[in-house]
Amino acid sequence: MNWILTRISADGFEWLVVDDKERSVLIFVRRDKEGNEIIVASNFTPVPRHDYRFGINQPGKWREILNTDSMHYHGSNAGNGGAVHSDEIASHGRQHSLSLTLPPLATIWLVREAE
Repeated sequence: MNWILTRISADGFEWLVVDDKERSVLIFVRRDKEGNEIIVASNFTPVPRHDYRFGINQPGKWREILNTDSMHYHGSNAGNGGAVHSDEIASHGRQHSLSLTLPPLATIWLVREAE
């Protein structure tokens, strides 16, 4: 995957969740030229968000490659056990979705794995 994020074009960026001010969550996706995606999800509250569902563009297995709440960063180690699978449940205007644990005051990165 080519995760060079210096591309200025808006084609490589898309908001997935931008309007959840009640729970202080923002989620966006970055896309490389080949269409590979990385999802970035941030929870700006001290409350973990369990079973947080949001729509995604590409169904499949998503691996958690960064969790800023990991014990490696002296966090509470709340997360998703390394990976999550999408569900065919519509959300945020998309046919498939993920249901995650969003750790408190943390950001996670997810990449789609080949099936």
